[in-house]
Amino acid sequence: MAKTSDALKIIDSLTSDDSEMENLIREASLNAIVAQLIYEARTARGLTQKQLADRVGTKQSAIARLEDADYDGHSLSMLQKIAGALNQKVEIKFSAIAS
Repeated sequence: MAKTSDALKIIDSLTSDDSEMENLIREASLNAIVAQLIYEARTARGLTQKQLADRVGTKQSAIARLEDADYDGHSLSMLQKIAGALNQKVEIKFSAIAS
């Protein structure tokens, strides 16, 4: 591989032969995306974590966990509650994995 400073290309070159590592990276990436989506939707509505928690019927600390990229306990029912509280909907899509 040619020299690069692109972190994603470096990670890919280090893990391309390790399917377990690729799965872990994919899962971590998805968790980070979900956390970011929750954060962006909440802040776009101008809500604090506490305000969103009140609307959803949970505690501020639960919203903080959901917005943490390392959290891997996102449930569909909680995502639907959050979406409803923000006047949005959850959409799920299956896509082919590049091999």
